[in-house]
Amino acid sequence: MKIVIDDKIPYIRDAISRITDDAVYLKGSEIGPGDARDADALIVRTRTRCDEQLLSGSRVRFVATATIGFDHIDAAYMERAGIEWMSCPGCNSASVAQYLRSVLILLKRDKGMRPESSTIGIVGCGHVGSKVAQVAAGMGMRVLVCDPPRQERGDAGTFVAMSDIEEQCDVITFHVPLVKDGPHPTLHMADADFFGRLQCRPVIINTSRGAVVDNDALLDALIYNKVKDAVIDTWEHEPQINLRLMDRAWIATPHIAGYSADGKANADNMVISGLCRHFGISVPCIISPPELPQDFVAADDPDDLSLQLYNPLDDSSRLKASPESFEELRGNYPLRRESAPAGRA
Repeated sequence: MKIVIDDKIPYIRDAISRITDDAVYLKGSEIGPGDARDADALIVRTRTRCDEQLLSGSRVRFVATATIGFDHIDAAYMERAGIEWMSCPGCNSASVAQYLRSVLILLKRDKGMRPESSTIGIVGCGHVGSKVAQVAAGMGMRVLVCDPPRQERGDAGTFVAMSDIEEQCDVITFHVPLVKDGPHPTLHMADADFFGRLQCRPVIINTSRGAVVDNDALLDALIYNKVKDAVIDTWEHEPQINLRLMDRAWIATPHIAGYSADGKANADNMVISGLCRHFGISVPCIISPPELPQDFVAADDPDDLSLQLYNPLDDSSRLKASPESFEELRGNYPLRRESAPAGRA
């Protein structure tokens, strides 16, 4: 079995070596038709567009993306071509929730936000949004959730209209997939009209997909004080991001909110499980993330510990100092764990 794999997917090589001795690791954005032609499976990330152009005439019968998002997968073509594909829903939801928790702590410490008298609007309440809601409620915030698809399905929970989010929220955070058509499109759902309807000059946070927020409209909203601050992890036109928006944003990070080692290991295990199921072979091992350094000593205060484990201002400083290194910052991301080992306090 030949497998072509994005070379920036961490921790997966030992497991793959136990499955096949014919594995090729390539830069995701450079995987082309010639690489796929004689492959049986592809394991990719968001930088590999999996469509007819890439896969026509190949022997690929299984594609896995080690990501939650899958708008780089042409699902209609996959169905026509009889190619099974999978994503990894929920794999890094705790990692994104960690990012949001640290942002909310920084809003409290550096920007004077009082959680107990602040309202957060969560747009999209799936794997990620539901965890963010728990984090915010645990900090004492009033939580409003807008998720029309879940509301229409009759899912459990209390949902509000987008107009309530626009009128009542001090923080608005997006956790939706990128949907371009249908009854509930999310492409540019935060556009100039959206920013014009805001009542509370909120902090805008986007860790979902870049085009959910119209980046030009957000820049104008910052310039004209329609929003207080912006925290941006996902951008339109990555890696060629809007540098004026980056400069204006309080926190600007290179699409790494879900990049904890824990989340990456979760995705690896989901991919390996799906691959082995498809080809009828046994899962060779369980992948675990690396441990924190032995000299790590956990802080006693929970908020201090959260920022000790992950402070998004560090990633923001690196991106703002070198925006041309967007892809390198993602591809060579430092070790980040979601919790401290027991006994390190």
